[in-house]
Amino acid sequence: MADYDLIIIGGGPAGYTAAIRAAQLGFKTACIEKRKTLGGTCLNVGCIPSKAMLESSEHYHQAKTKFAKHGIMISEMKLDLDAMLKRKDAVVRQLTNGIAGLFKKHGIAYVLGHGKMAGREGNDVVVEVAGETGTSKIRAPRILLATGSEPAELPFLKFDGKRIVSSTEALELNHVPNHLIVVGGGVIGLEMGSVWSRLGAKVTVVEYQDRIIPGTDRQAGNELFKALQKQGFDFRLSHKVTGSKAGSNDRIVIEAEDMTNGNAKVSIEGDVVLVSTGRRPFTANLGLESVGLATDKAGRIGINDHFETGVPGIWAVGDIVDGPMLAHKAEEEGVAAVEIMAGQPGHVNYEAIPNVVYTWPELATVGYTEEEVKASGTEYAVGVFPFMANGRAKTMDEIEGFVKIIADKKTDKVLGAHIVGPRASDLLPEITSVIEFGGSSEDIARTCHAHPTLSETVKEAALAVEKRQRNM
Repeated sequence: MADYDLIIIGGGPAGYTAAIRAAQLGFKTACIEKRKTLGGTCLNVGCIPSKAMLESSEHYHQAKTKFAKHGIMISEMKLDLDAMLKRKDAVVRQLTNGIAGLFKKHGIAYVLGHGKMAGREGNDVVVEVAGETGTSKIRAPRILLATGSEPAELPFLKFDGKRIVSSTEALELNHVPNHLIVVGGGVIGLEMGSVWSRLGAKVTVVEYQDRIIPGTDRQAGNELFKALQKQGFDFRLSHKVTGSKAGSNDRIVIEAEDMTNGNAKVSIEGDVVLVSTGRRPFTANLGLESVGLATDKAGRIGINDHFETGVPGIWAVGDIVDGPMLAHKAEEEGVAAVEIMAGQPGHVNYEAIPNVVYTWPELATVGYTEEEVKASGTEYAVGVFPFMANGRAKTMDEIEGFVKIIADKKTDKVLGAHIVGPRASDLLPEITSVIEFGGSSEDIARTCHAHPTLSETVKEAALAVEKRQRNM
C-alpha cells in the first residue's frame, strides 16, 4: 500500500512549489531533500544569497561613488564584510524557515535525506531514503523528479574551495580578493564579479566566445558589456582557458589562448578563480536504472509535453530537463506537472520565460532576440527608448541603457523585449504579461503609465515600434 499519493525528490524551487500545489489539490505529499534546509541551490547558495550580496555591494558602491552628487558627504567609510555576510545568511535563514512553515501548514511531509528510486512494487515506485539515522523506504504511484543542478567543473580547474571556487564558495569569501579571475562571461560570473568589483577587487572575465551573456540579444549584451567595462571589468573575450598553475605568494595563474591572435599564450595571475562555465543536471545516483530511465549525454531526462518521462508514473521538471536552468521556469513546470496529475490543464509558455542578469545596470529579457527573429524570416519592427530620455532615470542619476521591444511587422504581436537599465527586472513583467496573452506593442503604448516613472520607458519603446516615441 502506498505511503503517499506523490513523492517529490528535491526541495528546490521546482520541488517545494510543486509540493505546495499538490497539497492544495488534495495529494498526500512527501518531499525528499538531502540538504537540511528547503529551497535548494537557489535559496541556500544561489539566487537569494547572491542577490543579498549584490544589494549590499550596490549600496556600498553607491555610497562610495554617487552619494556626493546628491549632496551626501561621507567623511570616513569602511567595509564590514562580516556584517554583510551575516545579513546575507539571515535573509536565507528567514526564507528557508518560511518554506518549512508552509510545508507544515499544508501537511507536507519533509523527508530529510538522499532520495533514490529502488524499483517498483505493483503500481507504486519505491523510493529509498538515506538519512543521518539510516535508510528507509517509502512508496507512491507518482514520483516527481526535481533534483536541480550543480556547478560544472572543468577537468583542468578542479574546485578546491579556496583558490578555485564555484559560485557557492564565491558567496562565502571572508576577504575581498585583490584580483578575482572569472572563467565564463555568463550570468553567474558577471553577478559574482559585480559583487567583488564593487567591494574593491580587480575583476578579469575570461570568456571563450566573442561576447558576454552568449545567447542574449546582441544589442542588449553589448550595452551591458560597455557598462561593465566602465565599472572597471577587464574582459578577455575569445580566450580559451587551457589550465592553471601555482603563482607567486600563494596566488594562482590561469593559462589561456587568445583565439583572436593566433592562439597566442596568455597568463593571468590572480588571488581567486571563479569557474562559472555553466551547470549540469543533478541526475546521478537517483536510481534511474531501477525503473528503466536513462539520460542524454548532458545528463538530462527526456519528457513529453505533460512532463512525463518514458516510464509511467514518473515525471521530471526543472534543471534536469531541457530548457533554461532558471528557478522560475522550474517552479512553473513543477506546478503544471502536479496540476496535470490532478487532471487539470497545467500550462507553461516557454516563449514567455523571463531571464535577468542582476548586475547594475540590470539586463532583463523575454521572448526572442532580434537575431532569432531575423533568422526566422519574420518581418519585424523594433522600438528602442533610452533611459537617458526618461525623467525618473535622470532624477535617479541612472541613465545607462534602454528598453527594446520587437514586434511582428504585420500583426504587431510582441515577439521579444530586452531591457538594460535600472531595475530592468521590475520593468520586464509588464511585457512578459503582454507576450503571455498574445498582445501587441499597441496594447502597451495605449496603456497609461504613471509619470514620472521608469516604466514610462516601456511605453515609449512600444510607441517607438511605430516611430511615435516622445522625449521626456
